[in-house]
Amino acid sequence: MDKQSMTEQLANSINEKNNSNSVTEVTKIKSTTTKRKVKRNVAKGQVHILATFNNTIITFSDDKGAVISSSSAGSVGFRGSKKGTAYAAQVATEKAAQNAKNQYGFTSTDVFVKGIGLGRDAAIRTIAQQDIYIESIKDVTGVPHGGVRPRKARRV
Repeated sequence: MDKQSMTEQLANSINEKNNSNSVTEVTKIKSTTTKRKVKRNVAKGQVHILATFNNTIITFSDDKGAVISSSSAGSVGFRGSKKGTAYAAQVATEKAAQNAKNQYGFTSTDVFVKGIGLGRDAAIRTIAQQDIYIESIKDVTGVPHGGVRPRKARRV
């Protein structure tokens, strides 16, 4: 017997065993419908601006506080000391505002500013330039009351 006929016989015997022992399986194909994402329309909301010396973070949210879009000077592509500049805050605000306007129809806002960085004023001006009506501007920068514990008294 040659090798080819042996392999054919082996294959035939395996197929016969599989056919005799096989259980007929019925597979039911489930038809699934994909849910469409409902496009929320958020006309009025809040903008939170955190302006530090090292970075500026802009967050657009609805009135309940759920984040719609956000951006920062670092996420736009600025690195190092350039993140703390007013121009970096302007570019980051443009990106976040465009995203909020295009996806959610954002038109008017209350602005909450925290921090003392260079991006405070630039971010607010940029929001106004993006045709978003600013209803109010509130400074929520933390103010220390009492301060930190003083050093121990020096003994001479």
